[in-house]
Amino acid sequence: MGTKASRQKMIQKIIEKEEIGTQFDLAERLKQHGFNVTQATVSRDIKEIGLIKIPVEGNFSKYSMPVNISVGNIAERMRRMFIDNAVSVEKAENLIVIKTLPGTAQGLAACLDQCGWQEIVGCIAGDDTILIIARDRQVVQDVIRRFDALMD
Repeated sequence: MGTKASRQKMIQKIIEKEEIGTQFDLAERLKQHGFNVTQATVSRDIKEIGLIKIPVEGNFSKYSMPVNISVGNIAERMRRMFIDNAVSVEKAENLIVIKTLPGTAQGLAACLDQCGWQEIVGCIAGDDTILIIARDRQVVQDVIRRFDALMD
């Protein structure tokens, strides 16, 4: 088994050449290249590399490298991703849950992380759900207003 750095370079090579849509598929391809990995390891690598999921034809999404973007473009990218992919936004105490179209939560969460909103402590994303942890209950409504503004 190679080092973490060599494994992550291989992940980048794999997703550049193939349409890989799941962590399982990526783990299988890594195993074919001699990396004995678990799904948890692949999940950590995806987060560390900053991979995003992008839609492709046939209602399918694949992993992709994020584009190097400026701060101004991050806001525009997030606005576009929010409009295209967010289904609902709900609050609970200091938590916000965003439901998205399948396969798009991680990309939108990555945009949120890159925006650096001070009201947000962090995001956790699954396939179609993002959990946002706000600093406290008082800022939740401000964050939701910012999401509403993205839709205008």
